[in-house]
Amino acid sequence: MSLADQLQEGLAALGLELSAATQSMLLRYVALLKKWSATYNLTAIRDEKDMVTQHLLDSLSLLPALENSALVTRRWADVGSGAGLPGIPLAIARPDFDMTLVEAVEKKSAFQRQARIELGLANVTVHGGRVEDMAGGSFAAVVSRAFADLADFIRLAGHLPAPGGRLYAMKGHAPEEEMNRLPPGWTVRDCLRLSVPGLDAQRHLIVLERA
Repeated sequence: MSLADQLQEGLAALGLELSAATQSMLLRYVALLKKWSATYNLTAIRDEKDMVTQHLLDSLSLLPALENSALVTRRWADVGSGAGLPGIPLAIARPDFDMTLVEAVEKKSAFQRQARIELGLANVTVHGGRVEDMAGGSFAAVVSRAFADLADFIRLAGHLPAPGGRLYAMKGHAPEEEMNRLPPGWTVRDCLRLSVPGLDAQRHLIVLERA
Protein backbone atom coordinates (compact mmCIF):
# COMPACT_ATOMS: atom_id res chain seq x y z
CA MET A 1 0.00 0.00 0.00
CA SER A 2 1.31 3.44 -0.90
CA LEU A 3 1.75 6.15 1.73
CA ALA A 4 -1.04 8.15 0.07
CA ASP A 5 -3.44 5.19 0.26
CA GLN A 6 -2.43 4.49 3.87
CA LEU A 7 -3.08 8.09 4.84
CA GLN A 8 -6.39 8.24 2.98
CA GLU A 9 -7.63 5.05 4.63
CA GLY A 10 -6.55 6.28 8.05
CA LEU A 11 -8.30 9.60 7.61
CA ALA A 12 -11.47 7.82 6.49
CA ALA A 13 -11.33 5.63 9.61
CA LEU A 14 -11.05 8.79 11.72
CA GLY A 15 -13.99 10.35 9.87
CA LEU A 16 -11.83 13.22 8.62
CA GLU A 17 -12.37 14.61 5.13
CA LEU A 18 -9.25 16.40 3.94
CA SER A 19 -8.57 17.62 0.41
CA ALA A 20 -6.02 15.95 -1.85
CA ALA A 21 -3.83 19.04 -1.51
CA THR A 22 -3.97 18.83 2.29
CA GLN A 23 -3.14 15.13 2.27
CA SER A 24 -0.22 15.84 -0.05
CA MET A 25 1.07 18.48 2.37
CA LEU A 26 0.88 16.03 5.26
CA LEU A 27 3.02 13.57 3.30
CA ARG A 28 5.48 16.34 2.40
CA TYR A 29 5.85 16.95 6.13
CA VAL A 30 6.64 13.26 6.65
CA ALA A 31 9.27 13.39 3.90
CA LEU A 32 10.82 16.49 5.45
CA LEU A 33 10.83 14.89 8.89
CA LYS A 34 12.53 11.76 7.54
CA LYS A 35 15.18 13.86 5.75
CA TRP A 36 16.02 15.93 8.83
CA SER A 37 15.92 12.97 11.20
CA ALA A 38 18.73 11.30 9.27
CA THR A 39 21.02 14.07 10.55
CA TYR A 40 19.37 15.56 13.61
CA ASN A 41 17.65 12.51 15.15
CA LEU A 42 14.33 14.31 15.57
CA THR A 43 12.36 11.07 15.92
CA ALA A 44 13.21 7.47 16.71
CA ILE A 45 10.79 6.38 13.97
CA ARG A 46 12.53 6.04 10.61
CA ASP A 47 10.01 4.21 8.41
CA GLU A 48 7.64 6.53 6.57
CA LYS A 49 4.66 4.21 6.95
CA ASP A 50 5.23 4.14 10.69
CA MET A 51 5.46 7.95 10.62
CA VAL A 52 2.07 8.14 8.92
CA THR A 53 0.54 6.01 11.68
CA GLN A 54 2.43 7.15 14.76
CA HIS A 55 2.89 10.80 13.86
CA LEU A 56 0.21 11.94 11.42
CA LEU A 57 -2.78 9.79 12.36
CA ASP A 58 -1.88 9.81 16.05
CA SER A 59 -1.77 13.62 16.04
CA LEU A 60 -4.98 13.99 14.04
CA SER A 61 -6.88 11.47 16.19
CA LEU A 62 -7.73 14.18 18.70
CA LEU A 63 -9.83 16.14 16.18
CA PRO A 64 -12.80 13.70 16.15
CA ALA A 65 -12.67 13.56 19.95
CA LEU A 66 -12.93 17.29 20.60
CA GLU A 67 -16.15 19.17 21.16
CA ASN A 68 -17.19 21.37 18.25
CA SER A 69 -16.66 24.45 20.40
CA ALA A 70 -12.96 23.57 20.67
CA LEU A 71 -12.64 23.37 16.89
CA VAL A 72 -13.85 26.86 16.14
CA THR A 73 -11.11 29.22 14.95
CA ARG A 74 -8.89 29.47 18.02
CA ARG A 75 -5.38 30.22 19.23
CA TRP A 76 -3.61 26.94 19.97
CA ALA A 77 -0.24 26.20 21.57
CA ASP A 78 1.65 22.92 21.21
CA VAL A 79 3.95 22.62 24.23
CA GLY A 80 7.11 20.52 24.03
CA SER A 81 6.37 20.24 20.35
CA GLY A 82 9.56 18.40 19.38
CA ALA A 83 9.40 17.81 15.64
CA GLY A 84 6.11 19.73 15.50
CA LEU A 85 3.82 17.04 16.87
CA PRO A 86 0.89 17.27 17.09
CA GLY A 87 0.97 20.96 16.12
CA ILE A 88 2.09 20.78 12.49
CA PRO A 89 -0.32 18.02 11.38
CA LEU A 90 -3.14 19.89 13.17
CA ALA A 91 -2.16 23.18 11.52
CA ILE A 92 -2.10 21.50 8.10
CA ALA A 93 -5.47 19.84 8.62
CA ARG A 94 -7.03 22.94 10.18
CA PRO A 95 -5.67 26.10 8.54
CA ASP A 96 -8.17 28.08 10.63
CA PHE A 97 -6.14 27.19 13.74
CA ASP A 98 -3.58 29.77 14.86
CA MET A 99 -0.89 27.36 16.07
CA THR A 100 2.14 28.29 18.20
CA LEU A 101 4.80 25.59 18.51
CA VAL A 102 6.77 25.77 21.77
CA GLU A 103 10.13 23.97 21.82
CA ALA A 104 13.26 24.75 23.84
CA VAL A 105 15.69 22.50 21.89
CA GLU A 106 17.21 24.57 19.09
CA LYS A 107 17.63 21.79 16.49
CA LYS A 108 13.95 20.92 16.87
CA SER A 109 12.70 24.49 16.67
CA ALA A 110 14.99 24.99 13.63
CA PHE A 111 13.25 22.07 11.93
CA GLN A 112 9.87 23.57 12.81
CA ARG A 113 10.86 26.88 11.22
CA GLN A 114 12.05 25.11 8.08
CA ALA A 115 8.84 23.07 7.88
CA ARG A 116 6.82 26.27 8.27
CA ILE A 117 8.68 27.83 5.34
CA GLU A 118 8.71 24.81 3.02
CA LEU A 119 5.06 23.93 3.64
CA GLY A 120 3.87 27.55 3.57
CA LEU A 121 2.19 27.32 6.97
CA ALA A 122 1.12 30.90 7.55
CA ASN A 123 -0.94 29.81 10.57
CA VAL A 124 2.12 28.49 12.45
CA THR A 125 4.39 30.45 14.80
CA VAL A 126 7.54 28.93 16.29
CA HIS A 127 8.54 29.88 19.84
CA GLY A 128 12.07 28.63 20.44
CA GLY A 129 12.30 28.80 24.21
CA ARG A 130 10.98 27.48 27.48
CA VAL A 131 7.22 27.38 27.95
CA GLU A 132 7.44 28.79 31.48
CA ASP A 133 8.99 31.97 30.08
CA MET A 134 6.06 32.70 27.77
CA ALA A 135 3.44 35.33 28.51
CA GLY A 136 0.22 33.69 29.57
CA GLY A 137 -3.52 34.02 29.23
CA SER A 138 -3.87 34.13 25.46
CA PHE A 139 -4.54 30.58 24.22
CA ALA A 140 -7.89 28.81 23.98
CA ALA A 141 -6.25 25.39 23.79
CA VAL A 142 -2.83 24.17 24.94
CA VAL A 143 -1.93 20.67 23.78
CA SER A 144 0.96 18.35 24.55
CA ARG A 145 1.84 14.92 23.19
CA ALA A 146 3.81 12.58 25.42
CA PHE A 147 4.80 15.55 27.57
CA ALA A 148 5.65 15.24 31.25
CA ASP A 149 3.47 14.25 34.17
CA LEU A 150 0.09 16.04 34.20
CA ALA A 151 1.08 17.99 37.31
CA ASP A 152 4.23 19.21 35.54
CA PHE A 153 2.22 20.08 32.43
CA ILE A 154 -0.04 22.27 34.57
CA ARG A 155 2.90 23.75 36.48
CA LEU A 156 4.79 24.69 33.32
CA ALA A 157 1.94 25.58 30.96
CA GLY A 158 -1.05 26.25 33.19
CA HIS A 159 -0.60 30.01 32.79
CA LEU A 160 -1.05 29.88 29.00
CA PRO A 161 -4.82 29.32 28.62
CA ALA A 162 -7.12 32.31 28.42
CA PRO A 163 -10.15 32.34 30.73
CA GLY A 164 -12.22 29.32 29.74
CA GLY A 165 -9.27 27.77 27.93
CA ARG A 166 -8.14 24.20 28.48
CA LEU A 167 -5.10 21.97 28.56
CA TYR A 168 -5.18 18.84 26.37
CA ALA A 169 -2.70 16.10 27.25
CA MET A 170 -2.25 13.25 24.75
CA LYS A 171 -1.24 10.10 26.62
CA GLY A 172 -0.93 6.35 26.13
CA HIS A 173 -2.68 4.51 28.96
CA ALA A 174 -5.12 6.57 31.02
CA PRO A 175 -2.88 8.01 33.77
CA GLU A 176 -5.20 7.42 36.73
CA GLU A 177 -2.54 8.17 39.33
CA GLU A 178 -1.57 11.43 37.63
CA MET A 179 -5.18 12.51 37.33
CA ASN A 180 -5.68 11.96 41.06
CA ARG A 181 -2.87 14.30 42.09
CA LEU A 182 -3.40 17.46 40.08
CA PRO A 183 -2.31 20.78 41.58
CA PRO A 184 -4.98 22.72 43.48
CA GLY A 185 -7.29 24.73 41.25
CA TRP A 186 -7.35 22.22 38.38
CA THR A 187 -9.67 19.37 37.50
CA VAL A 188 -10.05 16.66 34.87
CA ARG A 189 -12.96 17.60 32.64
CA ASP A 190 -12.71 14.45 30.54
CA CYS A 191 -10.60 11.39 29.76
CA LEU A 192 -11.29 10.39 26.17
CA ARG A 193 -10.20 7.17 24.47
CA LEU A 194 -8.59 7.92 21.12
CA SER A 195 -8.59 5.50 18.22
CA VAL A 196 -5.54 5.62 15.95
CA PRO A 197 -5.95 3.58 12.74
CA GLY A 198 -3.20 1.00 12.38
CA LEU A 199 -1.88 1.44 15.93
CA ASP A 200 -2.24 -1.46 18.34
CA ALA A 201 -1.78 0.57 21.51
CA GLN A 202 -3.91 2.61 23.86
CA ARG A 203 -4.23 6.36 23.39
CA HIS A 204 -6.11 8.83 25.59
CA LEU A 205 -6.77 12.55 25.60
CA ILE A 206 -6.94 14.13 29.05
CA VAL A 207 -8.87 17.42 29.13
CA LEU A 208 -7.87 19.70 32.00
CA GLU A 209 -9.47 22.94 33.10
CA ARG A 210 -9.39 25.32 36.03
CA ALA A 211 -11.74 24.24 38.80
